[in-house]
Amino acid sequence: MTIRILVVDDSPFMRKSLQKMLEDAPDLKVVATARDGIDALEKLEEHQPDIVTLDIEMPRMDGLTCLKKIMATHPLPVLMVSSLTQEGAQATLDALSLGALDFIPKESSFATMSIMQIQQDLQEKVRRLATSPKFHPRPHTEAPLRAIPPTGTPASRPAQPRPAAPPPAGKDLASSPMAELLVIGSSTGGPKALQDILPALPAGLPVPCLVVQHMPSTFTKPFADRLNGLCQVHVKEAEQGEPLKPGTVYIAPGGIHLLYGTRTPKGCVELSPEPVSSLHRPSVDVMFQSVSEQFRGQVLAAILTGMGADGAKGMEQLKHKGAHTLAEAEESCVVYGMPRAAVERGCVDVVAPLPEIAGHLRRHFRLG
Repeated sequence: MTIRILVVDDSPFMRKSLQKMLEDAPDLKVVATARDGIDALEKLEEHQPDIVTLDIEMPRMDGLTCLKKIMATHPLPVLMVSSLTQEGAQATLDALSLGALDFIPKESSFATMSIMQIQQDLQEKVRRLATSPKFHPRPHTEAPLRAIPPTGTPASRPAQPRPAAPPPAGKDLASSPMAELLVIGSSTGGPKALQDILPALPAGLPVPCLVVQHMPSTFTKPFADRLNGLCQVHVKEAEQGEPLKPGTVYIAPGGIHLLYGTRTPKGCVELSPEPVSSLHRPSVDVMFQSVSEQFRGQVLAAILTGMGADGAKGMEQLKHKGAHTLAEAEESCVVYGMPRAAVERGCVDVVAPLPEIAGHLRRHFRLG
């Protein structure tokens, strides 16, 4: 299967760079390039691509305006091309709220990043997003609780095996002993998922919540601030050593691991560069494993949409310690990678689509 791509950027250098990086892969084909939003909408009609890479700052029609029009008239996967500046972070978060699925760094970041790594990330994101369940829904037959995940694998994604150990039917977090700590991990598609879940939690959430969302360091504070403006719970970027408080959500800063610390009676934030060998920093696995090793109470752990398998090993470790576990269902994931990996390890109690997850949390914490 060849994935057809429209590259939109006002810089001729960036258009050529992106095209070359993409077309080094035999399954990726740039069918057209566009210099601004107006040009992009015309090329979209003509070439009918599977996915669009979209710059934010362009003349005539900027990326956000173009994105709104794409989602209104030709909904399809969009990957934003973003600078890692503070302004770029705000605009990218706007784009993710408007329907873009993910982002890649723009040329100003190339000097500090490996071109090879950028190319690999770009190619993999385009592959995964082009076949995202968000734009290619499949029928399912789960019970309303969604305790058994969908096992069908479409022909366009043959590399992904069926879950080997589906969670037990009938499990309900509402009837489980109440957790004293909530931990959440997410990646691709996570900003929008968290923006759907966290505002549905009341200020009376009786426990602290630790969140690892894969993001650059310049993005996490604006993201936390944005969520705080939408939520009844208090949301903030985690700071070294601060005590954990009920009703507060702590977002892991980009570029450093978020750990559960024991230097205060009810736990605290620990930030550490170790392990430096981790594929992601912050890492969901590292956070989950620290909670498993250090926290002595009941835990509720959730894995949301994301590429790869980060969090699955840590969730398995938490489950062995008696944690309640929840994973987002394939039907609502932008990329069903991280939840799938957890389900395959047999450590997930409940699988639920995104619109139902906040309800599971509210019922579990007796929040009505």
